[in-house]
Parts: sequence; C-alpha cells; structure tokens
Amino acid sequence: MSDDTSTTETPTRREYVKYGGAVLGGGLLAGCAGDTGSGTSPEPTETTTTTTETEVRDGTATPADESYSVRMAPMGTVEFETVPERIFTRLTHLAGMAFALGRGDDVNAMHAPDYYHALWNQFTPRLDGVSVDWKGLYSSWTPSKEKLYELDSDVHLADPAGIFALDKWDMGDVREVDENLGPWFGNCYSDTHQEPPAEWAEAYEYYDLWEMFERVASVFREEARYEALAAVRADVLATIEADLPDAGERPTALMAGASDITNPWVYKTESPGFLNAHIRPLGAREALGSDVDSGVKIDMEAMLEADPDVIFVLGGMSPSMDVTAVRETLEDHSVGSRLSAVRNGRVYAQGARYQGPILNLFQLEMTAKQLYPERFGEWPTYEGGPYPELPEDERLFERERVADVINGMV
Repeated sequence: MSDDTSTTETPTRREYVKYGGAVLGGGLLAGCAGDTGSGTSPEPTETTTTTTETEVRDGTATPADESYSVRMAPMGTVEFETVPERIFTRLTHLAGMAFALGRGDDVNAMHAPDYYHALWNQFTPRLDGVSVDWKGLYSSWTPSKEKLYELDSDVHLADPAGIFALDKWDMGDVREVDENLGPWFGNCYSDTHQEPPAEWAEAYEYYDLWEMFERVASVFREEARYEALAAVRADVLATIEADLPDAGERPTALMAGASDITNPWVYKTESPGFLNAHIRPLGAREALGSDVDSGVKIDMEAMLEADPDVIFVLGGMSPSMDVTAVRETLEDHSVGSRLSAVRNGRVYAQGARYQGPILNLFQLEMTAKQLYPERFGEWPTYEGGPYPELPEDERLFERERVADVINGMV
C-alpha cells in the first residue's frame, strides 16, 4: 500500500507508546515469538516504573510517569508510558468498551458511526447523565493508512490481523502505523471464533466479551470501572441462572436480520464467540438444525421447517428500522404467518451483536424477559423509540449504578 504522507526516517510520536512484545516487531513473521496460540486467556499484566507525580482524570488517580503493559492476542504485550487519549476504533464492541469506560467521546472513528450513534442512544436515556455523540465520525470499516495519519490516534482499538486481511494493507503497513502513530489493541476473530489470516494463526487466542473488556480497561487504567461493571454483570447472570427453567422446557429460538425478513440472514443462539454474549447465557434451544449453518440466508420455507418459538430481529431497535412493519410483513406472508413465533406474538426486537459491555447488560435483561416472561417479567411490546422504561422492581440491574460507573463515580 503506497503512502506519500510519511517516511520511516522521520521522528515518530510513538516514543511514549511502544510494543513490549515482538509480534509486530518481526517476531510474527519469524514464528510468532510471544503469543503461542495456546487457547488460554492469561490475565492482563502490568509493569510499573517510578512515579514522580500524579494526574487525576475522571476521579481516577493515574501516575504521570508510570509505565504499564497489557497483553492481548494477537498483539502480544503492549507497553504504555501514558494513558491514550485519542481513540481509533473499527468495530463497535471496542467503541462500546471505550463508552463504558467514560471515553466514548474520545473515539474518533468507528464502523457506521451515524447508525451506531442512533442505536446506542436508544439505551442512554435509561442512564442518567450518560450520553454519547458519534455522528459524523470517520467510518472505519475499510480504513486507509492515510486517514489514520490524519486522525493521529494514541491507540487503535482494532485487530491488526483484521486490518491485515483488508485489501491494500500488508504487514509493513500494519507495523508502520504501530511504530509511527499508536499501537494496535483489538481482537475481532473472537466474534464467532473465525480463523484469522494464516500469518497470524500462531499468535491468536479467543476471548469472550468481558475478558476483552478487562484488557481494554487496563489500557486506559480503568480497572476499577471494569471491576464495578463486571460485578453488575455477575449479579445479572446469577439472577438469570438461578431461575432458568429446565432445558427441555425452554423455547426454541433464532436470530434474524431485519433488513429482508422474508429471506433473512439467520444466526444460531449457541454458536461460540462474543456476538452471542447477550443470548447464549439464556440457554434457549436452537431452532436451526445441525444441517444449517449460522450466518446464512434462508427462505420462509426453511424458516417454517425450523419453526422457532421465538424470533429475535437483529437491529430491530435501531431508529432506522420499523420493527412493527417487520412483524406485519411476517403476519401478511403466506408462509411467515404460519410460524409459531408469529402466531404467538413472539417476534422481538434486538439491538446489536457487536454490543460492548453496556448494551450487553441491557440485552441480557431484554432477552431474559423475551424468552422467559413468566420468570423475569413481561417484555413490553416494542414499537420503536428508546429502551422501555421498566418498573424498578422488574429490572435485572441497577441503572443508577451503571450510570455512576460510566461517569467515573466508581
């Protein structure tokens, strides 16, 4: 990939942020020294030096001269000498992590920013004092190296293996951004446990959403925020697990894309990866048989053969999607109208699979109510607008606590 904006001879601004491992510095191509791809998920590591003064940001004391390091595959161990400020993201699970840490407004790029700005702000009305403005950011699904120089980010919350897989990017480009701008720190193939490019296979490990969030929180020295939100999630999961019906009594379910509901992309609920972080803990039975892959298009006849008790409409909570029209389309369809989920009024809107930790909390609550209303309370009929205002005694987590954590009151 050609680039006229820089040369390797010019001074870099990476003197304060550098890789402690050797993955991008040559070790990857030489055999991936560092990460071994063992499948384990070791804890983040930190190494500190002498502290001479302390800065306070969002109520959190951060030693100004304290270096630290955080490890995550496929990057290896990434060393920092100051907390990053300008944040590049590509996929919204990582933008959502910045948001959860009170850094949402420091994000300068993300995939489909206007869409996800609108979607995230379907949930923020339920969190007092919390907002985010992602409108008009650089849309970074296929970022250019030139644009990354223009953005001049301190950290790139994006998977270097995923960037490498894009057209017009090679290992030299990935390494150049790391050396001249800011480090890569992301992992995208954990979404469905996809195979990474062969060049990165030995360095790769898979993480769940919250394992990844723990590491991202360490990048920003926001471990206390992570611990507080992880405790909220643990309480939600404990509440759910304590009241799940027996496996044989649970409904069958599938997720379907909203854009073409009579010929939808469909997804299984128990597939590995963090895209199912909001639904796999609920233990619904798979509607799709073993002969149907997750992430394929099917027609209404195939949908009727599966005949799910519950259909989750992905993206149905986006302001750009009319979920009522989706339901009516199925009800008016000669085959769709015969589906059990349609006949029983169990076609439900969902938010995003690349969700981040805050949407994950809301979607765990939402999905529990949609699957098991007799156990966790009825989910109100959703016809658009913000996440419904549930009675306080029917909520599975405390909104005020989550808002306080995002706002730095840990």
